[in-house]
Amino acid sequence: MNAEQPVPYGTPAAPRIAVRGEARLEVEPEIARIWIIVTARGTGQRAALGDLTRRNTQVLDLVKSYGEAVEKLETGSVSITPQLTEGGRRERVHAYHGRVQVSAVLADFAVLGELTTRLGDLELTRVSGPWWSLRPDSPVYAQARQQAVREAVTRAREYAGALGTELAALVELADLDAEGPPMMPAAPGGLGRAAAPGGAGAPPPQLDLEPERQTVYARVNARFTMHPPVL
Repeated sequence: MNAEQPVPYGTPAAPRIAVRGEARLEVEPEIARIWIIVTARGTGQRAALGDLTRRNTQVLDLVKSYGEAVEKLETGSVSITPQLTEGGRRERVHAYHGRVQVSAVLADFAVLGELTTRLGDLELTRVSGPWWSLRPDSPVYAQARQQAVREAVTRAREYAGALGTELAALVELADLDAEGPPMMPAAPGGLGRAAAPGGAGAPPPQLDLEPERQTVYARVNARFTMHPPVL
């Protein structure tokens, strides 16, 4: 039906009922994403790149050591930026800054706190997150949609019953704005810390992380015909 056309209201012989069905489910998250930013700084471009490569390898090796607990490991942006001296007529490069952004998705939350603290203990490494979410193909979304449809049918039957009649047929069912998984931030920030040089002394304390429950919504509009009531 074209949205610009008037909504049909039925006829006395086939009255119509228009209702909305809604569902709201709160469930445990299925995955968690963390962002890792590795940095390096040196007076020479090659020295900065060498340090960045070494630290990036340390991060990747550490994350990969958790095996199947890590569902996805991806490298994002990589940059080597010269830092120029300020003032004067001639600008000179006095240092180079390197940066690599890595993201990891974990399904085993039991190791998430340990991995986060171990990453944060690495030299010049920052960890942000976690961001909790459901998988895009999670069955929870289908459950929410089905519940919204059932609510619409139940509500329509209640209206028909209040008039002493019953539903006859479904005319239209429209999915309004069932919400998907929470949006991921475009870039890490807010959480985490810039780590001091690690590798010596006692291991870092392990974070105790409580997964954030996820809310899934679904809404539908439904129109039915009903048998003519006796008024």
